[in-house]
Amino acid sequence: MLQAIHEAGFADFQEAHFAVFSFPLPDGTRPSELARQKRMSRQAVNYLLSQLEDLGYVERRAADDSDRRLVYLTPRGHEVVAAIFGCLRQLHEQWSKEVGKERFDDFVDVLKQLSTKAQEPTNR
Repeated sequence: MLQAIHEAGFADFQEAHFAVFSFPLPDGTRPSELARQKRMSRQAVNYLLSQLEDLGYVERRAADDSDRRLVYLTPRGHEVVAAIFGCLRQLHEQWSKEVGKERFDDFVDVLKQLSTKAQEPTNR
């Protein structure tokens, strides 16, 4: 997928950047919330955000009069998201053809169930 993103005109996009651009997207999110969602340290998220900001994919803006900041996608950030989703659609179509639409749809349903279950709090 990274190669396809590079070929789409985003040669500076790195594999590590996918972590920030996975669902949910970081549009209007605090870096600390983004770290929690991605299950990453705040330091790691801020490092990636600094890279992405330097490359023009995101920007950090003050949320209000306080010093807290929110992360927003720039127009370039929205463009790379569109390219990523285009690649994902192509992969889904390819895999659906390889295993059959019904089997692939079942696979996607199972992944959705597992993802939902994984996000539930655990009582351990």
